[in-house]
Amino acid sequence: MRITGEMGNLAAWEKRLFYMCSARPTLHPRALFSDVTSDYRSPAEPVPGDEVTIRLRTGRYNVDKAYLVVDNVEHVMTRVRSESMFDYYEAKINVGTDKIYYYFKVELGRTVCYYNQIGAIKDLNPYYNFQITPGFKTPEWAKGAVMYQIFVDRFYNGDKSNDVLDDEYNYIGEHVCQVKDWNKYPAQMGIREFYGGDLKGVLDKLDYLEGLGIEVIYFNPLFVSPSNHKYDIQDYDYIDPHFGVIVDDEGEVLKEGDTDNTHATRYINRVTRKSNLEASNEFFVQFVEEVHRRGMKVILDGVFNHCGSFNKWLDRERIYEAGKGYEPGAYVAQDSPYHTFFKFYNEHNWPYNEFYDGWWGHDTLPKLNYEGSEKLMEDIMRIGAKWVSPPFNADGWRLDVADELPDGFIEFLRKRLKSIDPDGVLLGEVWEEATNKHSMGGRRKYVDGHELDSVMDYPFRRLLMDFFLGRIDGEGLARGLLRLMENYPPQFYESLLNLMGSHDVVRAITALAGAPDRDSLTREQQAAYSPTIEQLKAGRKRFMAAAAVQYMMPGAPCLYYGDEAGLTGMADPFNRGTYPWGQEDTELIAYFQKLGELHKRAKGGCAFAGRGDVFTLYRPEVICMVNRSCEPVTACFADKDFCGNIRAELENGCIERELPPYGAAILIKGQEERA
Repeated sequence: MRITGEMGNLAAWEKRLFYMCSARPTLHPRALFSDVTSDYRSPAEPVPGDEVTIRLRTGRYNVDKAYLVVDNVEHVMTRVRSESMFDYYEAKINVGTDKIYYYFKVELGRTVCYYNQIGAIKDLNPYYNFQITPGFKTPEWAKGAVMYQIFVDRFYNGDKSNDVLDDEYNYIGEHVCQVKDWNKYPAQMGIREFYGGDLKGVLDKLDYLEGLGIEVIYFNPLFVSPSNHKYDIQDYDYIDPHFGVIVDDEGEVLKEGDTDNTHATRYINRVTRKSNLEASNEFFVQFVEEVHRRGMKVILDGVFNHCGSFNKWLDRERIYEAGKGYEPGAYVAQDSPYHTFFKFYNEHNWPYNEFYDGWWGHDTLPKLNYEGSEKLMEDIMRIGAKWVSPPFNADGWRLDVADELPDGFIEFLRKRLKSIDPDGVLLGEVWEEATNKHSMGGRRKYVDGHELDSVMDYPFRRLLMDFFLGRIDGEGLARGLLRLMENYPPQFYESLLNLMGSHDVVRAITALAGAPDRDSLTREQQAAYSPTIEQLKAGRKRFMAAAAVQYMMPGAPCLYYGDEAGLTGMADPFNRGTYPWGQEDTELIAYFQKLGELHKRAKGGCAFAGRGDVFTLYRPEVICMVNRSCEPVTACFADKDFCGNIRAELENGCIERELPPYGAAILIKGQEERA
């Protein structure tokens, strides 16, 4: 009563002062921010012995104390800069050779808050603490490089003399065949169909790739193999002459009904004679030289988890058994020098022991037995090193099914490759977020600085598909992309292979046309599935808008051959149709050529904002806005709507644009491009 009475006698300004003095301070957790870019960690990629400056953003005058906590040791941070809404604190530490883990702690009155990679939190989860791996660097050329994936048999036939012949050999129970009609749709069991694409065809089309702004060619496997996809390697030491050069072409194809590949003398001569193998390797040398002359790079596909039953180390088809210069395969003889390369379940079944471990039970894909063979490890390391060394000089590897390769294998391969070419790249096929991937009995160490430089970014693809197909809204897309940014080390993040298509997923336009999930349809149903014309039109428009995001994002945008020309198709094998030379979607190609030019301006940090049907991406020189709706929308975002590793600084504090249905707007320093 007494206090109430006294308050009633106070002037208005005295009341305001009283409330201000007695109010409990409020911490604004959304103002807290730090990440692993050079804005908040300098240098961003430190080496042992460096002094590293680490920064934290807080609300203006909103904390009493800020601490950098490194390996559980608190370092008091100093406020070094203030601006209208924020204060910036920093502390310096020295790094050695060991990995460092850190987080932030802030105090305001009695309130304590922590900040790590998942943001501001009340209860600390150390799993998400920031980390520094001294000495972890990724190649500068891979950061933001525009990549192009080529499934060689379906790209362009530049040399018809090396084409696979009808009945040349038997593969998985039937004879292979040469497809005479380049535009034929792939068959359901099209693994035995060969269209004739080769390295000469890629060489002939380098001008086209250059015009698209392509900086890196990523090849599906090129080595000797009986399938058209070549993920069942027969000989890791040589480029397949069907992709390269055939200089000696003697022998016979199989007769009708004959499935014995020891009779396939034409095939045996083509792929085992050193004259053909060495000529094909020499052609690859010349190919890489020309690619490098144009300022482009080449990444090879490393299939080191398993090989093929045709492989000379196993020789289940017995095509090397009578050949000169080849040791007996492990299938043929128990005393084979390659016996330990494979795991046999019956040690008393020679000659011709068919009881070996196959990848996922497939006897055509024998699993390589690293745990039981030091010699195998040595041979694969030799092969990995061979192709990035002179005279071949490839610029790196993409590891197939990296989640089934032991951590020790990947770490050893990285050391070997980097000792030869520190600027070479090692990418991995990982379908989940690589920071949280668990396989082989534990959390994988892909991002810890001792294994991969980066991975194929399938989570990015899923987020884009989910947004454009209405499964998440713009805010959900922004949140998902922010999570990827925060979880990955910056050098890893900037090298992510950001894709919408590959040889393992439904073609982008087909997926964005609303095609059913691949797992919900049988292969027969996928073969019969055909979107309507209206669905395909919508899918094409969504694809163009999604590509604007793909090209403006940090990371390396990767085109799957033919997507830019309008190719469609469900999952494997229907996503492996031929490039439609002479029937290209020229408007779509011109669009990707323009995106390639604009991509060069997409540098620096990045921030995201989204709401409803609209998503916006902000970079210092680029703003990309997309509308997934079939109706026009007015998009409006303010500075405060963006979250990322930089602060959005918009003219007049906001941006507003009219976006057409399925439309995109890309603004470059006041210049605007619409898609």
